[in-house]
Amino acid sequence: MSAPILRLTAAARGWLVALTAFALGCLAASAAATFTLVIDPGHGGKDYGAIGQLTNEKTINLNVAKLFGEKVKKGMKDVKVVYTRDTDRFISLKDRADIANRAHGDLFVSIHVNSVDKKAKNRTTVKGASVYTLGLHKSDANLEVAKRENSVITLESDYSTAYQGFDPTSTESYIMFEISQNKHMEQSVAFASEVENQLTSKAGRADKGVRQAGFWVLWATSMPSVLIELDFICNPDVEKFLNSKKGQEKLANGIYDAFCSYKASYDRSIGVTPTKPLSSAEIGDDPAEETSADALEGQHLDGPHQATEVTSADALETRRSTAQSGDDQQVKDSSKDKKKKDKKKQAKEEKAKQEQVKEVPAPTTADKDVTLYKVQFLTSNRLYEKGSRQFKGLYPVSYYIDKGVYKYTYGEARTWKEAEKILRKIKEKFPDAFITTFRGDKRVK
Repeated sequence: MSAPILRLTAAARGWLVALTAFALGCLAASAAATFTLVIDPGHGGKDYGAIGQLTNEKTINLNVAKLFGEKVKKGMKDVKVVYTRDTDRFISLKDRADIANRAHGDLFVSIHVNSVDKKAKNRTTVKGASVYTLGLHKSDANLEVAKRENSVITLESDYSTAYQGFDPTSTESYIMFEISQNKHMEQSVAFASEVENQLTSKAGRADKGVRQAGFWVLWATSMPSVLIELDFICNPDVEKFLNSKKGQEKLANGIYDAFCSYKASYDRSIGVTPTKPLSSAEIGDDPAEETSADALEGQHLDGPHQATEVTSADALETRRSTAQSGDDQQVKDSSKDKKKKDKKKQAKEEKAKQEQVKEVPAPTTADKDVTLYKVQFLTSNRLYEKGSRQFKGLYPVSYYIDKGVYKYTYGEARTWKEAEKILRKIKEKFPDAFITTFRGDKRVK
C-alpha cells in the first residue's frame, strides 16, 4: 500500500515557508543574544579594600563597574549584564564565582584598585593600570597583589573549610594555580590586552602591562576571565583621578571600548555577524574636565579616611574667577607652547619612522639545533607597529606567535648567564619579563 501523499494549497505552502523563516530568524536572534557579561566590583560592605585619603577601593570599583555595565546595556543590546554586586555589600569570593557560573557567563571582568605597602618608598609616586589573567606569578610583586586580593576570604567564618584549605598568605597554597591548565587562557589574554591598551590610550593610565597571578576568583570561574587593577590609590594624584567623575568615566569608557572589540572577535569566531555597537563617544555622558563636585566639596564616606575639608560655594566661585582672570595670558602663551609641542611631536614621529623592529630571520639548517635564550617582555593579541611606544625604547625587538597571541622578545644569548644580564636591564622597564628558550626558531619552554 503506497504512503499517502500530503498536498498543500499555495496559501498553506506560503504560510509554512513564512513560519519556517520566522522560526529560523528567532533561532538566529537567540544565538546572537546569548552573550552574558559578568561584572564583578571587587570588595564591598565590611571589606573596604585599599584605603586612600579621599575614598576607598570598594567605592571606586562599584562606581566604575556600574558605569561600564550601563554603557554595555545602552550600546550593546545583544549582551546580558550580570553584576556580582550592584550595591555596597560584602560578597565572598566563592559566591562571586558561583554567581558567574550559574549565569553561564561568557566573560568575567573583576574590577579593582591597586596599592602598595605603606613602607614602600614609591608609595606616593607609583602609578599605572595592569590587567591580570590566571597563571603563574612571575614576580614577587604579582604574588603580593594576588595575596592582597585573595585575603578577603579571611573575613569569612571557617574560610579554611569553604576554600578547601587554601591559605591566601601561604606561598605553598598557590601551587594549585601553577599546575592548573586554564582552557580559556587565549581568550582571557586577548581581552586583557585590549583593556590594557584602552586604559593606556583612552584613560591616560601608565602602562604596567598584562600579567599573570594566582587569583582564586579567576581560577573558580568557568569562562574567560580577567582582573583589572585600574591604578594606585596610594598615589595622591592618581587617587584624585580615581575619585573624580571624569576619571571614572574615562576608565569605564576604556573597558567598554575594549569589550566592544573583544565581542566582535567573539562573534566572528562562532560564525555570527557582529552587530555594530554604539561607541563610548556615541553613548556620551562624558563630564567636564574639572574634578567631581563630591571631590571638591568633600565626600561623605561610610568608612575610614573621610574627607574633612568642605569647600563653600563662595570659595568655589572665587576659584572660578581667579581662573578666568588668567585666561587671557594663557591664550597668549598657548600659541608659543603649541609651536614648541608641534616641533617636538614632529621630531618624535620622524624618529619612530626611522626605527625598525628586527624580526628573527629563519634559521639555516645548521642553526636549527642551536639553543638561544631570549627575554620575553610583552604579550598582546595585536601586532604592534615598528618603533611602537609599547616597547618603551627597546630595539631591536622580535616576536613569535603562540595560539594567535603575539609574544615579544628582546635580545639573543647563547648562554643562560648572558641572558640573565639582559633580563636585569629589561626588568627596569618590564618587571614581569622572563627568559625563554628557543631551539632555532622554535620556542622549547
